[in-house]
Amino acid sequence: MKLTGVELRRISLPLVSPFRTSFGTETTRDALLVRVVTTEAEGWGECVAMAGPLYSSEYVDAAADVLRRFFVPTLAAVDHLTAIGVAPALAKFHGHRMAKAALETAVLDAELRAEGRPLSRELGAVHDRVPCGVSVGIMSSTDELLDAVGNYLDEGYLRIKLKIQPGWDIEPVAAVRERFGDDILLQVDANTAYAVSDARHLARLDPFNLLLIEQPLDEEDILGHAELARHLKTPICLDESITSARAAAAAISLGACSIINVKPGRVGGYLESRRIHDVCQSHGIPVWCGGMLETGLGRAANLALAALPGFTLPGDTSASSRYYQTDITPPFTLTDGHLSVPTSPGIGVDPLEPELNAVTTHTEWLKL
Repeated sequence: MKLTGVELRRISLPLVSPFRTSFGTETTRDALLVRVVTTEAEGWGECVAMAGPLYSSEYVDAAADVLRRFFVPTLAAVDHLTAIGVAPALAKFHGHRMAKAALETAVLDAELRAEGRPLSRELGAVHDRVPCGVSVGIMSSTDELLDAVGNYLDEGYLRIKLKIQPGWDIEPVAAVRERFGDDILLQVDANTAYAVSDARHLARLDPFNLLLIEQPLDEEDILGHAELARHLKTPICLDESITSARAAAAAISLGACSIINVKPGRVGGYLESRRIHDVCQSHGIPVWCGGMLETGLGRAANLALAALPGFTLPGDTSASSRYYQTDITPPFTLTDGHLSVPTSPGIGVDPLEPELNAVTTHTEWLKL
């Protein structure tokens, strides 16, 4: 293939309710979509960077800038472009994995559409549907939290993840266990809100039989996570710390985690995500697919990844209605706690033009 044009499209999608984590509250998804046009086909990718550098150092304006000034011109100079060649072509540019992931996904989507192959088959999926969990943000009260969890369980979600931070951790977990019992799959996500010195406090979560505690410490503190793991019975899962297959292998060998959350945007794309899956599978480490408030474009691709054999825990691949009243693709609907994996070529879905146009705030055509 040869790249002939790229569209950068900004959209603004209101969330059905505010989503609060230890690093802030989101009410609107300000997203960057990438559409590539090649000599063979078109393809879509979604950049999962947030509006500000809160979850990571990346943010959406910077992603658009690095795509416009560096990544797209570099790929435009490649005569025989393939998805597997995107990462090597962009390797000289440090960081910006979310922007790289969006561009690689769009190229991969175009390539697979031209060849009539679905992303799930390309990655090596073995399931046609995946079990779904839901991420529950920090609430203003325990009663509000219990109502939210009860509603999600009624909708059929198979696993509940509670966002936690100092001052909102032991009591909400205890309340959920007391109300809904020990049988529900329950885990917590700290988004780097704690320090190693909080080990004794975090050990108070051990009696609640949690699936895992996700990213309790700073993303660069791998040794701290290894130290913390020696004090907790609850398994430690790494998220922000895992930026590549090499980082995953190092964290596993140091004993910093026993579970890994794979987010394609965080690691540079779905091809690197597959490598992380393979590393974890070879070490007997379970993985699951995290979420970044994706639209249907990103959700479709995540479902293809989550259908790989090593994804043995329910991920954050929730139904479209968890976050949006109206998505920009046909909605993904929960059935018996599962979502179906798209089977059409590429990522398997297309944007709905009226819905997409209604939430578009800016478009930029990069003619090559």
